Amino acid sequence: MNKIESLDVLLYNKHIATLTNLPGDKNVLHFQEDFINDANRPVLSLSFIDDDGDFITESKPTRTRLLPFFSNLLPEGYLRTYLASQASVNEEREFYLLDALGEDLPGALKVVRSSNKGLSHPGGEFHDAEDDLKHSESTLHFSLAGVQLKFSAVQNTDGGLTIPAGGVGGDWIVKLPSAIYHQVPENEFSMMEMARLIGLNVPETALVPVESITGLPQGIGKISQNAFIIKRFDRTSEGRGIHMEDFAQVFGVYPEQKYRKASYRNIADVIMRELGAEGIIEFTRRFIFNVLIGNGDMHLKNWSLLYSDPRKASLAPAYDFVSTIPYLPEDQLALNFVDSKAFEALTYDEFERFSKKAHLPDSLVQDITRETVVDFKRVWKDAGDYPLDSHVIDTINDHLKRLPFYK
Repeated sequence: MNKIESLDVLLYNKHIATLTNLPGDKNVLHFQEDFINDANRPVLSLSFIDDDGDFITESKPTRTRLLPFFSNLLPEGYLRTYLASQASVNEEREFYLLDALGEDLPGALKVVRSSNKGLSHPGGEFHDAEDDLKHSESTLHFSLAGVQLKFSAVQNTDGGLTIPAGGVGGDWIVKLPSAIYHQVPENEFSMMEMARLIGLNVPETALVPVESITGLPQGIGKISQNAFIIKRFDRTSEGRGIHMEDFAQVFGVYPEQKYRKASYRNIADVIMRELGAEGIIEFTRRFIFNVLIGNGDMHLKNWSLLYSDPRKASLAPAYDFVSTIPYLPEDQLALNFVDSKAFEALTYDEFERFSKKAHLPDSLVQDITRETVVDFKRVWKDAGDYPLDSHVIDTINDHLKRLPFYK
């Protein structure tokens, strides 16, 4: 592998910082002076803003890993292992993995080699996927930094892989079917469409035949016929990036800490501070909806902020709404709500305690909770019209009977 000494961090295609890899695999972040001195600088992350609203310019060096903000840009699990192997990179050495994937990151961020931006990366050519994605308007084409998936990359994951693809009118995120859990794409599509019907901010979604996605290995269709696709909200219609960050980045925690390093109250605190009552209304409606469907996976990385205005955050559209209880019968909330993760602990008294701890208007939270339950009942009565397995419907019906605030 060619030695790489530094990477340029580009936000909206402007060089704002440099990541340097020093002997001993020590990684150092250094912001550009013009970015530091820019009174109108765009927000990179709330994790780089202190309690007084000042920009944090200094950060401690890290070894092997990158700072949590950058670490959270990288894929997790088997996809991370697979892509690292394709790039001939040690997956634990995040500087080199970011180098391999840095031109196709979420949001408006790119990371490119400082010395020569046109060099191919070790282990294969890694490039912006846009050219690959334009080759067909009638199909979706998978391309993640030029890598072709193998069947084992899909088969060896519990929940199916999440990958970017393009075509059919824009950029999409594709959720491939799981080899273990039955009809997850149909589950997610149904939950997202129900969320849309009750008024939540949901991007365009669809179920598509797996065979309509080119660049995938042979045999995935044997697992399931459909994949779930959701329109990327971090891209404009012209393909330009819109900056975003998830709440693991907001709180400066590593991806593996997404279930334990913060609570729903912490998320609500940030939303109230940054977005006010309007943001809290949407947060509450999303939280209640996911409790009702039995989604135990609304962790820190499944809540995000979007910067359509580069200096002001908004709550990113909803994503990753899946009923997990049909697959994990004992599943609980992903994060603490007051003192518990148990769905059955969610009473109106608990909502009042939550409001007090999060310094939220209790009447607002209570009213929005009741309205969301009413809206959900209206939509859920037609659950049989969606491509849901009967086991999913029965499991959610049993779950609803155990929720104190639903009765």
